[in-house]
Amino acid sequence: MLQSIVGMELTDIQQALGSTEPGFRARQIYEAVYRKRVADVGAISNLPKGLRDRLRSDLPLGLPEIERRYDSTDGTRRYLLRLGDGKTVETVWMPEGERSTICISSQVGCPVDCKFCLTALMGLERHLTAGEIAGQVLRVAADNSLTERVNIVMMGQGEPLLNLANVIKATRLLTDPEGMAISPRRITLSTSGIIPKIDELAREAVRPKLAISLNASNEEQRRELMPITRKYHLAELMEACRRYPLRPWEKLTFEYVLLKDVNDTDGDARRVVKLLANLNAKVNLIALNPGPGIPFSTPLPERVESFQGIVRRAVPCFIRRPRGLDVYAACGQLKRMETGLVQVG
Repeated sequence: MLQSIVGMELTDIQQALGSTEPGFRARQIYEAVYRKRVADVGAISNLPKGLRDRLRSDLPLGLPEIERRYDSTDGTRRYLLRLGDGKTVETVWMPEGERSTICISSQVGCPVDCKFCLTALMGLERHLTAGEIAGQVLRVAADNSLTERVNIVMMGQGEPLLNLANVIKATRLLTDPEGMAISPRRITLSTSGIIPKIDELAREAVRPKLAISLNASNEEQRRELMPITRKYHLAELMEACRRYPLRPWEKLTFEYVLLKDVNDTDGDARRVVKLLANLNAKVNLIALNPGPGIPFSTPLPERVESFQGIVRRAVPCFIRRPRGLDVYAACGQLKRMETGLVQVG
C-alpha cells in the first residue's frame, strides 16, 4: 500500500519529497491538506503540474472514501468509510446549531468486549494509522462543508489507548495551529481504563482531554460488564485518575451507561459519588442505546433522572441525549449495521 500524505506531519512530507524539491513545497502541501482541506492533490493549484502528477502516482492524498452515509431524522450522519486496504470504519457527525461534533474511531472493531456495546461484537480487526484517524475528520468536514473548528470525540470504534502512538500523532495533526488548528480543549479521548496507558498519556505534551468509561459502581459489577477490569481493577483505576495531571481548564469526565435493573439504582448512584470523591470531575449519564444481541434494557427516564439527582449533589452530572438512534449512530451502536431503523421507546 502506497504511503499517503494524510497522516504525515510537515517533516514527514519534507522527507518524502526529498532534496529534489525546494523546502517550501512541503509546507504548501501541508497547508493545503490540513488547513484548506483539499480533497484531491490536483486541487493544490500553487504546485507545479509535474509535482502534482508525481504526488498522484507516488504519494496520494489517502483520504478514506465514503462507502455509505446514513442520515438520521435528527440531523446526525453516520458514515461507513472505506480505508486503503478495503476495511471499513465508522464515523459520526452530530450538528447542533452552530456547534458541530465528529465522533471518530481509533481501531477497526474493538478488543475490549464491553457487554452493552455493539462494537464489541465485531472483535478487533486492526489499529488505524494516524492518517486514518485524522482523515475521518477531514473527510466528514469536506462532506458537510465545515469551516468552523469542530469538537472531536474519540468515542467511536476501538480503544484509543491501545493504539496510543497513532492517536497521539493524529492529535498533533488535529491541533497544529499551522494545520487543522483544533484546540485540545475541543478533543476528548474515551478509554475503558488501560491504566499504564493513562499514565503514558499524561506525559504527552499534546494530548486530548480524558474521559473514563466507568459504567459500574463496584468491582464485581464492572468485571461482569467490562471484562477489562479483570486486568485493570477499579480501585487502581481511581488511583490513576487521582494522579492524572489536569490542565487548569480541565476536568476528568466519567461516562456511565445506565442499564435497567443492573447498575441504575440509587445505591449505585451513591457508590459512584464515593468513587469520585476528591476528583475534579464531571459525569455523563447515557441511558443504554439498544441494539440486536445486547442483553440489557434501557431504564425509564425517571430512573435516569433519579440517578442524576443523587450524583449531582456532589459532582456535576449531565444526561447525554442520544443522537442518531434511528441509523445506529448513537453511543455503543457502531457495528456497520444496515438500516433497518431501530425502534425507540
